[in-house]
Amino acid sequence: MNEMLILVDNADNALGFSDKMSVHREGILHRAFSVFIFNSKGELLLQKRAEDKYHSGGLWTNTVCSHPRKDEDTSAAVKRRLYEEMGLMCTTKFQFSFIYKEAFENGLTEHELDHVYFGISDAIPIPNPEEVCAWRYVNLKELSKDIHKNPHQYSAWLRICLPRVKKLF
Repeated sequence: MNEMLILVDNADNALGFSDKMSVHREGILHRAFSVFIFNSKGELLLQKRAEDKYHSGGLWTNTVCSHPRKDEDTSAAVKRRLYEEMGLMCTTKFQFSFIYKEAFENGLTEHELDHVYFGISDAIPIPNPEEVCAWRYVNLKELSKDIHKNPHQYSAWLRICLPRVKKLF
């Protein structure tokens, strides 16, 4: 948990660095990314976060979500985390960014400038059990309906950015 995250302003200019837990305890705006991998049928690969994650454990979310480290390019971090979390290697492309802030019951806060990347792969994921406890492919219409019906089962950032993802994919 001593990872150094990149602190940013609203325009994504780097302002400095701080350790991961301090950033989340204090709710400081930092750089993050969310990866959406689709199969050739247009279905989104979801992961269920491991139960013991520091926040949002046991929630369904997009394929990968994480942070670039100090002095790490975001695209390189996307590639690294896609492999570390889901055992996948594929080409991804930046789509858009958004800022959100969400406080969690455990006292931590995500305040992220989140860069969204898309990729396409039919490879079978090999998830890291420390990061992911389940995975599935889902149609975007079905996902939207289920999020509307069961929002508590999905991560905040997925609920926030899914409408824009649907418009772009």
